[in-house]
Amino acid sequence: MENNNRLGGRIRQLREDRQLIREQLAERSQLTVAMLGSIEDGALVPSLTPLIKLARSLGVRLGTFLDDQPELGPVITRAAGAKQVMRVSDKCGAQPSDLNFFALAANKQDRHMEPFLLEIFPSSAEDCHLSSHEGEEFIYLLSGSIEVIYGTARHTLAPGDSIYLDSIVAHHVHSVGPETAKALAVIFAPC
Repeated sequence: MENNNRLGGRIRQLREDRQLIREQLAERSQLTVAMLGSIEDGALVPSLTPLIKLARSLGVRLGTFLDDQPELGPVITRAAGAKQVMRVSDKCGAQPSDLNFFALAANKQDRHMEPFLLEIFPSSAEDCHLSSHEGEEFIYLLSGSIEVIYGTARHTLAPGDSIYLDSIVAHHVHSVGPETAKALAVIFAPC
């Protein structure tokens, strides 16, 4: 279902298309050259924060990292179809990832929202690393139970519950209990 180097390879391709060396992109995105190299080589599963910084530095939408053939019209994602997955982590270098993002609008050209189906894995309180980035997020819980840490507040969501948050506030999402939760998420990150 996934290619572990797909995300890193796409970032490398976009960097090279813009005739940038790693040091230039690392400086623009405020990442270390080592971290960028690890992302491009597929050795590091990054969180959303560095991915959004990379997208802004490359002048692309976050979803561009998943797009292969942009389409102008509507894009339909069938339940039985192949899903494109982007794995992200909230811990530096963590494998396997804490969240799986299944793109629901891959290939939709010029979109302003990034809709995903999320698989949210459990993590312990000491594993929680709050992150922040520009934009907004909407999460609608489909199954399981999740905890959303938002600043100093903690919110527990059950199936059918939703949260709309400003992503600039430090936050973290993880499953509560031993089971993986599933949610619909829509992320808006300005370019």
